[in-house]
Amino acid sequence: MNGAESLLRTLVDAGVEVCFSNPGTSEMHFVSAIDRVEGMRPILGLFEGAVTGMADGYGRMAERPAATLLHLGPGLANGLANLHNARRAATPIVNIVGDHATYHAQYDAPLASDIIGFARPVSAWVHESTSASSVASDGARSVQAARTAPGQIATLIVPADVAWLEAGPPADPLPVAAPSPVSSAAVGAAVEALRNGKRTAVLLRGASLRGDGLVAAGRVAATSGARLFCDTFAPRVERGAGRVVVERLPYFAEQLVETLAPFEQLILVGSTPPVAFFAYPGKASWCSPEGAEILHLAHPHEDGVAALVEVADALGAGGSGTVAPLQLPDHPSGRFDQFTIGQVIARLLPEDAIVSDEAATSGLGPAIALATAAPHDVLSLTGGAIGQGLPLAAGAAVACPDRKVVCLHGDGGAMYTLQALWTMAREKLDVTTIIFANRSYGILNIELQRVGADSGPQALSMLDIGHPDLDWVSLATGLGVDAVRVDAVDAFRDAFASAMSQTGPRLIEAVL
Repeated sequence: MNGAESLLRTLVDAGVEVCFSNPGTSEMHFVSAIDRVEGMRPILGLFEGAVTGMADGYGRMAERPAATLLHLGPGLANGLANLHNARRAATPIVNIVGDHATYHAQYDAPLASDIIGFARPVSAWVHESTSASSVASDGARSVQAARTAPGQIATLIVPADVAWLEAGPPADPLPVAAPSPVSSAAVGAAVEALRNGKRTAVLLRGASLRGDGLVAAGRVAATSGARLFCDTFAPRVERGAGRVVVERLPYFAEQLVETLAPFEQLILVGSTPPVAFFAYPGKASWCSPEGAEILHLAHPHEDGVAALVEVADALGAGGSGTVAPLQLPDHPSGRFDQFTIGQVIARLLPEDAIVSDEAATSGLGPAIALATAAPHDVLSLTGGAIGQGLPLAAGAAVACPDRKVVCLHGDGGAMYTLQALWTMAREKLDVTTIIFANRSYGILNIELQRVGADSGPQALSMLDIGHPDLDWVSLATGLGVDAVRVDAVDAFRDAFASAMSQTGPRLIEAVL
């Protein structure tokens, strides 16, 4: 057994069942070992940014890590943007990055690079294996690190000779600590604050936005009168009929300040104090209300769900809070825009669907309509690095093959990782992608005005992705995905209804 096989068996024994990959020469022994080791599903991506985004979507839904297999420093570097998003989402991922053989490093070959330097900004744990005899134990430690609460990125660098040399047996899985318990003092302080009559906002993130955490948060709100919020781009939120209503914080700084201004207390559960996405001349960066008391009920690595249950019990909370009703819109007619598109989606979305949302400036309409649609999960663009939505949807579909996945995507951002469509086709993933084709980097046109920068024809051309127009039907079909272009409500309704009634990948280009 060589080092690659020993490592692969260790990963499988530790519960890592999927490897999203784009390998090269230094990873060939790991690739070869796939045929000798049962229990690992290899999934090829045609660009490393798609590979890492798929691992993010998988980890958010499976709540356990997938592996990525990346080729040297440049391969890892190509995947950094979506690893940045995954880090912001606290997604567990194990990166396996090949390197030159240890004895070859002295020659500074063309692909030699500072892999640790690339990995460190997006990784909570980085290690380079130096021996085939220890690579298995390194693999076990990488999984343990990735599964450390609230979820982390672990990067293991494996030189080629470490992979091909004779190795020992696989390593046993290492124990994974549960999230740290919240102190009784933090629970007591939150209970006292919720009883003092001051206007209170509770900011939720992580596991508190689903399942028992969401139910407990609803009980707290029902009893105390506190309002529940989540980040603008929370990693995963359970929404729709029967779920406790959580308000999403606005994106723009001045709206964020206005929303939070009435509150005298902020209670954070797995979240951090809200700040503006960017600095703007004359606008606030720190968006918490001036003079408001900020209490940390649970830090991200702590058990926010248990803390919310304790607080609810201490308050004697018996209600469920505001729960969204099932209220489906009528079939819309008239103007074809993000709002009528959202109404069609909300009406036809099947129960327990997963929505990967990178609709950007076209996202408000679907978000409003989906609030009272059938219950579903929403995955958002956590780190702001566009090009996440398509691979995120693909990874979610791998994790949850029995659930319909709908990807809402702006046309500009989708071009960053359109290679994910090919993986959807190859793996027959049940993803319906809706491209909001406005032929523009819409958010950047807004930001150009907000920062007060002058603009003329040449400046505006840098934000215009028409001339020529992107042909998403051709792009999708060329990558193996059935596609259709629509520019009217009835046509969109027919296309979306067809996609919801079938399985497999489909794309609808909605020309706005």
